[in-house]
Amino acid sequence: MKHIVAVLSEPTEGNEDAFNDYYENLHIGEVLESTGWVSGQRFKLSDEVGLKCPHPYLALYEVEADEPGDVLRKLNETRSERQQSDTLNKKTAALWVFSETGPRHG
Repeated sequence: MKHIVAVLSEPTEGNEDAFNDYYENLHIGEVLESTGWVSGQRFKLSDEVGLKCPHPYLALYEVEADEPGDVLRKLNETRSERQQSDTLNKKTAALWVFSETGPRHG
């Protein structure tokens, strides 16, 4: 079954360049390698309508797993295999797992 992991985050104050370097050049690769997830990509908020987005950065990961509970379990079990950075504001970051409900269109 296909799942999407959505992570909203922001850098700690004064660390945006180091945060972007860490996330793009180390973190995503380590997440993919340690979890076996399919792919990962980052985005920066460029526009919005309606409810204000709480953070400027979004990371989307594509995951194949039998059960939705396996997704976060694997992420947590492999945390020690990834370098952590104080440039990522862990107090405000948030993560959601979405599971497919129908076929891909387009």
